[in-house]
Amino acid sequence: MKEFLENILKGIVKNPEKLEISERTEPGNRIIYEIRAAEEDIGQIIGKNGRTIKSINVLMNAFSGGSGSNFTLKVIR
Repeated sequence: MKEFLENILKGIVKNPEKLEISERTEPGNRIIYEIRAAEEDIGQIIGKNGRTIKSINVLMNAFSGGSGSNFTLKVIR
């Protein structure tokens, strides 16, 4: 799923070479994806009123089989 997320984000940002995604697992098998990008790309990732990041969340849920959200996306400034 990390590669899927990376492919989506690289299509959105202006500086894909500065994009970093780290993955860690918390108790309960919850996966946290921390997204770091160039400052000027953060707004593109989040979108107006969070619409873009919410849409990415929906795509990832569909990609994972829709078995409920077992992951969290965090955009780190």
